[in-house]
Amino acid sequence: MDGSWGSGDVSVRLRAALAAGTRPAPEHVGVLVERCGVEPDFFVRDMLTWALTRHARSLTVPRLLSELRSEVPQARSQALHTLSKIGDATTWPAITVELLTDDDDEVARAAWRTAVGLVPQGHEAGLAETLATQFGRGGGEVRRSLGRAFVVLGEVALPAVRRAMTDRDAGVRAHAAATERVLLDPDAGSEGWAGC
Repeated sequence: MDGSWGSGDVSVRLRAALAAGTRPAPEHVGVLVERCGVEPDFFVRDMLTWALTRHARSLTVPRLLSELRSEVPQARSQALHTLSKIGDATTWPAITVELLTDDDDEVARAAWRTAVGLVPQGHEAGLAETLATQFGRGGGEVRRSLGRAFVVLGEVALPAVRRAMTDRDAGVRAHAAATERVLLDPDAGSEGWAGC
């Protein structure tokens, strides 16, 4: 399998990831995790994540948690994405403020999605407060990602959203207001994000 990863043909790398998930083996885990950090193709990365979910958590989770400290942004974001798919609640403490506010937008977005999926009962409001510090960040896609994280948290997030609606920064206020609209009316769709 190792030789396939160096191929310039995306389909070869995709088949290698598929094979690793179809026939899970402990020796695949390290290679799969390493490839997540360097693989340029989205579909191959997604297959790598799927392959990792097919392996024992006792093997994958420790490696993925280690990747959260990587200096390579893609390694951090892909590890977060994979942890969100595995859904192991014991990994919640690893979703730190540093990851939720990471300078790299893709890392932060992955952290937001992972956090709202793993947050323990009773910690939602605290998570909302941390996420609220990110209002006004990035372009439309990043802002919608953050807004969707608040929608997943639900009404418990409203106090943090409404405090942000009084911020001095107009961009923060607009982002928070759009998020409140969608929180109160999840069927608003793309119209709800207008002005965000």
